[in-house]
Amino acid sequence: MATIWDADEVKSSRQSGRETVLTVPAVTRPTSRHRRRLGPGPAIPFGLQIGPALLVLLWVAGSAFGWIDPRILSAPWTVVEAFGRLIEQGRLQDNFVTSATRALLGLSIGLVIGTILAVTAGLSRIGEALIDGPVQIKRAIPTLALIPLLILWFGIGEGMKVTTIVLAVIIPIYIHTHNALRGIDSRYVELAETLRMSQKDFILQVVLPGALPGFLLGLRFAVTLCWVSLVVVEQINATSGLGYMIELARNYGQTDVILVGLVVYVLLGLVSDGLVRLLERRVLSWRRTLAN
Repeated sequence: MATIWDADEVKSSRQSGRETVLTVPAVTRPTSRHRRRLGPGPAIPFGLQIGPALLVLLWVAGSAFGWIDPRILSAPWTVVEAFGRLIEQGRLQDNFVTSATRALLGLSIGLVIGTILAVTAGLSRIGEALIDGPVQIKRAIPTLALIPLLILWFGIGEGMKVTTIVLAVIIPIYIHTHNALRGIDSRYVELAETLRMSQKDFILQVVLPGALPGFLLGLRFAVTLCWVSLVVVEQINATSGLGYMIELARNYGQTDVILVGLVVYVLLGLVSDGLVRLLERRVLSWRRTLAN
């Protein structure tokens, strides 16, 4: 801790005929080491995996000591055997490819639509008046509640499944990107006017980079909602996909196969979220936050 003493540290005054010494407290300036202790601390390598690893250890212990009924929750080694069996049969790979294709297609379309809507509403008062209201109405309606209507419109094929994912992805992308665009500091606008920047340069060099943190935050939520929506739509009259494999295993009481599908979903969610966070750290490396 570095200490800075005030020049007028000791002052004298005369009160009631006697001298009174007034001491000014020392002004301290926290060092960088002290500031780090006030934050969350240095990053822990692979810290994201500590929680899941703890859950797996509890699962192993519960199965080994007989605390968990295998008819309710299969043991980890049984799930590993089922995992190997599904890979050997080729079922897991085929269903995984189908699910990943649906998820990536829905995420990509929703990402593009949500970004266009957010930019239009964020940069134009007329655009906001036309777009923000319908998006807020959709936000109030859970996407999964629209599935019966989507089935009537698109049937039970791929169109309904992809559309459901798109509708789920649009909302977080729009909300966070639009909020970031509207939250641009007005001083940047004044600086751009002082530098006589054109409207195009102002948008490309100031507005969009400034809204990037909000967009990436929305992307993290969008990826999560993408997998959640996929789990549901693949259990509705599907003939392929991880959700179909899980639903089929439920009909035959194959708990181990169900857990294999859930583990794959968990891994997909953790990996995709980790990739977005890695992208966020790389793209926003200029920011100094507690996470750095």
